[in-house]
Amino acid sequence: MAWALAVAQEAAGAGAADFSVVFASSDGDGDIVHRLCTALAAPGATVSPTDFHNSVHNAATGYWSIGAHSTAASTALCAYDASFGAGLLEAACLVATDARPVLLVAVDLPYPAPLAVHRPVHHGFAAALALEPGAQLEVSVEAGEATPLPAGFESFAGNAAAACLPLLAALARPGSASVRVALTGGVLQVKKKQ
Repeated sequence: MAWALAVAQEAAGAGAADFSVVFASSDGDGDIVHRLCTALAAPGATVSPTDFHNSVHNAATGYWSIGAHSTAASTALCAYDASFGAGLLEAACLVATDARPVLLVAVDLPYPAPLAVHRPVHHGFAAALALEPGAQLEVSVEAGEATPLPAGFESFAGNAAAACLPLLAALARPGSASVRVALTGGVLQVKKKQ
């Protein structure tokens, strides 16, 4: 959760309260899940109230709303490996329908053992995008395969939040570009206008 809040604050800056927010994570907080499972397997099954409170998928949105003094809409979503794409689609729809800025935050961290063998995420990754009305991006849902990770970032394969890397690379380069981000059953085609 700390990673998500850190990148959100960096992207939003001083205008944090002005943004609606979409938090996307494929797995939530693996450390908390591990602690809850360990506590439930122990004699007495005493669960930490703080861990239980923070185990819900929308915990980051609640903390963000409190810390940013924001009453704007917030969404927490999960779409397994397509979580970043689902978050980007949700954020783009909110920008288009509400005509207000939306902060998209994606984060996925490695799970501790023994859960890590079931969800092998080798590196933690978090990113935030501040999307504004009139942005030079067009999105559409299509069939096809996602754009592969940029060269040098192959070790982030398997981290759903890192699926944003091709888009970040395209946004960093001058000129128009097009990338495809994984969705369940298709891709989100994102076109950056010049």
